[in-house]
Amino acid sequence: MVRLHLPRPLAADATLLPSLDQSRYLTQVMRLKPGDAVHVFNGVDGEWRCVISEILKKGAVLRAEAKVRDQVSPPDVHLLIAVVKKSALEFAVEKATELGVTCVRLVVTRRTQVQHVRLDRLDAIAIESAEQTGRLDVPLVEAPTPLADLLDTWDSQRRLMFCDETGGTPAIGALSGMTPGPWAILIGPEGGFSPEERDRLRSLPFTTAVSLGPRVLRADTAATAALTLWQAAAGDWAR
Repeated sequence: MVRLHLPRPLAADATLLPSLDQSRYLTQVMRLKPGDAVHVFNGVDGEWRCVISEILKKGAVLRAEAKVRDQVSPPDVHLLIAVVKKSALEFAVEKATELGVTCVRLVVTRRTQVQHVRLDRLDAIAIESAEQTGRLDVPLVEAPTPLADLLDTWDSQRRLMFCDETGGTPAIGALSGMTPGPWAILIGPEGGFSPEERDRLRSLPFTTAVSLGPRVLRADTAATAALTLWQAAAGDWAR
């Protein structure tokens, strides 16, 4: 079943107008015709079965028929990742969406090689990944922010899993027995964290410093591994 994310209210008999690109995907890539069904979600109203009621020059028109899934809340986990090369950052956003994060926060550290980031491209990747994986929401992707500024305004109720490439408690052991609640996972840049950043992170009362093993991982690999371990220990995989 083709799934689309449309940020529009969903209700019985609602008329929905996909974007031009989405309409082209439906009619030219998937070759759907009037009367064919698609599933639509908006992150609020659950997932709805819709039918193509018309195909116009300016795009397709959908009509909502019935709700097929109620909205559910994913685990409250954010991914904080330093700005890295384009391909690695795009991979990390895609896999983070598949693994259930609610927000991707881009971070600038002392060793980050600052480069232009196309947030529209990362948003599109998150949407496509959510459509393909059955999610009922799409994670936010936030613009790059200095790590120091994030820590200055951090909500102490959100635990921070700090993935330290210099070593620490193995992630599985550190997460074992942790109480449920909001979490964030921090992945550093290609050059690692500076000693000053590492010292500050380890001194914070809401931080859990962990090791991802004896090998130095690329940022996108580390993000995928850390989210997998977190989901297994404290996420919704048990459901």
